[in-house]
Amino acid sequence: MAELVVGGAQMGPVQRADSRAIVVARMIALLERAAAAGVEMLIYPELALTTFFPRWYMADPVEADAFFEREMPNAATAPLFARARELRIAISFGYAELTPEGRRFNTAILTDRAGRIVGKYRKIHLPGHSEYDPERSHQHLEKRYFEPGDLGFPVWRNAGVVMGMAICNDRRWPETYRCLGLQGVELVVIGYNTPSVNSLKGSEGLERRMFHSDLSLQAGAYQNATYVVGVAKAGIEDGHRLMGGSIIVDPDGVVLARAETEDDELIAAPCDFAACAFGKSTIFDFARHRRPEHYGRITAQTGATVEV
Repeated sequence: MAELVVGGAQMGPVQRADSRAIVVARMIALLERAAAAGVEMLIYPELALTTFFPRWYMADPVEADAFFEREMPNAATAPLFARARELRIAISFGYAELTPEGRRFNTAILTDRAGRIVGKYRKIHLPGHSEYDPERSHQHLEKRYFEPGDLGFPVWRNAGVVMGMAICNDRRWPETYRCLGLQGVELVVIGYNTPSVNSLKGSEGLERRMFHSDLSLQAGAYQNATYVVGVAKAGIEDGHRLMGGSIIVDPDGVVLARAETEDDELIAAPCDFAACAFGKSTIFDFARHRRPEHYGRITAQTGATVEV
């Protein structure tokens, strides 16, 4: 069973005025720090290359195209791929993807230690809304600028480890982890951009929001006997605060490393993936204990219904 030193490259804010070159230089600086710490797999946040643009309403969604990448790697990100290849560090990061057919997705990719893209995931659980809402303290328009992902929840064997990806709001849904867990996942990597204040529920403060993030990541790890890494883009971004709290969680749900700032920060932990075997062969031995004949409601309906 493989062992890897896994790192989370938390990023501070990316302002709307920041160029791709500025952002990629910061990502490379974190990569260099990771190499010095012995990291072999490094995870960056959701929408790592740009500000979190869904906070703005644009009447024509095409106005947002400047925030999207039409290919990956591209001229702006090529230096990051090259340096990761030189340092023999596998990476994962998120970006806005515009396909040749004109489709728009919130996407993450995964590379091997030779810098080759080996996996792609498109965010499925899009939060927020699609039209301007004057009742909100800030807009959250992911449903306006992105389609729900169309690739499902695949896994890849990378550096000897079964890896899966998710993005931000996906981390709150148990279906995310179970779909990956049913494929024997050993490492789930999740980038996020999460506002520090809920735009509709002003009484929900940062402490409660951080608790919910930790709870989701730790429960997903424990209930599927997998390592989980959640990595934030944080800080005051174009006047709006994003929370940090990046963590690395082991298959028992224990936090191994936690970011302490809302700036560019590296967290890292050695991960022995043999540790996944105990949970997968005992309480979460799916082959012995799952009862899918009773779970039909999970895929048969979306909204809750009261029938009593």
